[in-house]
Amino acid sequence: MEITKEILESILDAYSYEIVFVDRQHIVRYMNKTAKERYGERVKINQSLFNCHSENSKVKIEEFLKRAGAGEDEMFETYNTKTGEREFFVPVRDSNKHVIGYFERHEMPWDESNPKVPVTEYWKHRR
Repeated sequence: MEITKEILESILDAYSYEIVFVDRQHIVRYMNKTAKERYGERVKINQSLFNCHSENSKVKIEEFLKRAGAGEDEMFETYNTKTGEREFFVPVRDSNKHVIGYFERHEMPWDESNPKVPVTEYWKHRR
């Protein structure tokens, strides 16, 4: 089976958390089904992410991009007490390891007493 664009989009649409992929110029290039449902008309493909984010967010995102350019991968952003979600900045790299864009990953915490530890670490160390 060849993995086509349609199959990849179907996989991303099956993911229960929103995915909004943004390029290095902060233009929204892709939204999965969950993101479209959650954000509605507030976030639009081919428009700047900063149409719906504050100047403070722009500063934070630029800092995350610097860190990604220096080699960091997924980075903890915040624990959102309103939604109970942890939020992570995730750089996306091309085959040469250059950052071509990013998305924000949300997840429910598996350990509320330590919300900065990614679930991926839990799975690596579980018995």
